[in-house]
Amino acid sequence: MTSNLKIIKDKIEQAALGCGRNKENVTLVAVSKIHTAETIIPVLADGQRIFGENRVQEAAEKWPSLKEKFEGIYLHLIGPLQTNKVRQAVQLFDVIETVDRPKLAKAIARICEEEGKYPDIYIQINTGHEEQKAGMSPENADEFIRLCRDDLKLPVKGVMCIPPFDEDPTDHFKLLKQIADRNHLSIISMGMSGDYEKAIENGATHVRVGTALFGTRPGY
Repeated sequence: MTSNLKIIKDKIEQAALGCGRNKENVTLVAVSKIHTAETIIPVLADGQRIFGENRVQEAAEKWPSLKEKFEGIYLHLIGPLQTNKVRQAVQLFDVIETVDRPKLAKAIARICEEEGKYPDIYIQINTGHEEQKAGMSPENADEFIRLCRDDLKLPVKGVMCIPPFDEDPTDHFKLLKQIADRNHLSIISMGMSGDYEKAIENGATHVRVGTALFGTRPGY
């Protein structure tokens, strides 16, 4: 196993045990955005199968060939999704984590029906009310979840957030868990390379780790 992958898995286990949780209830989403297939292959060879990508086109260019070589790959879209990319996203991804507005949700519902394929849906919440960041406001989250799940019949399984980079993420993690709990959603996607242990302590079921696993790609 690559040293970084082992370190991260060990830290996930320690964080889970430290708050009385089972490590099996925390899923590592390896964020492979901006990294080449050659960089990803060693992690695949070590058994990691769940990956996150930010851009539909980038994922479409590298993952079909990797899927031919490795079985059981499960792809999460963790970046913003434009409505004109929905069909390709539905075809390619197993999970869309960034559903954040009615227009997008309606487009996904329509295309899922046309394609006969229904990726799991997570609702992105803008816990910090950041104008430059995507995500449904916490105040409107419950209504939006009802729209997606009840009216549009989308397979809404969870919520996700990206806390402000310059704030302690704890309150944001707690808020996301509250939204998940009151809407009876079992998946809480939160925590990245710098704070995934804290996210686990606050109830994360999925942590999205890229830099700590793959390093920083030159030029970024």
